[in-house]
Amino acid sequence: MGRKTVKMYERIAKHGNDLLTIFPDATIQDPVLLCKRLRMYERKAEVSTTALCNGCSESLQSYHEAALNRIESKVKKLLGITEDNQIFINRDPRGYALKMTEEFTANKVSYRDWGGYGILAPDLTENN
Repeated sequence: MGRKTVKMYERIAKHGNDLLTIFPDATIQDPVLLCKRLRMYERKAEVSTTALCNGCSESLQSYHEAALNRIESKVKKLLGITEDNQIFINRDPRGYALKMTEEFTANKVSYRDWGGYGILAPDLTENN
């Protein structure tokens, strides 16, 4: 593995460990695998938030809204969340979709948006 790849995995592991501290009941306890699963859900949510923002037929709108609801349910299950006020899906496609509420994160994660919300699945590749 190259130096850039090693650094990327260090960032991923740190973020995953931060998440496991916040969500100790997560169903995946490996920090790297947890981050990879959350990135998969993030990318799926981005597809739906972009489609909804760009305008789509009523049937596709219903499909994408249902998809976002399913993603949110799966992320909550993955993280072992039982309360509703911990995470949400940001429907604005200009930023990350999977976020933690500002009150809940309270400086527990390194990756936050400008509004103070914690980012569950940031892009941690070497270019970011």
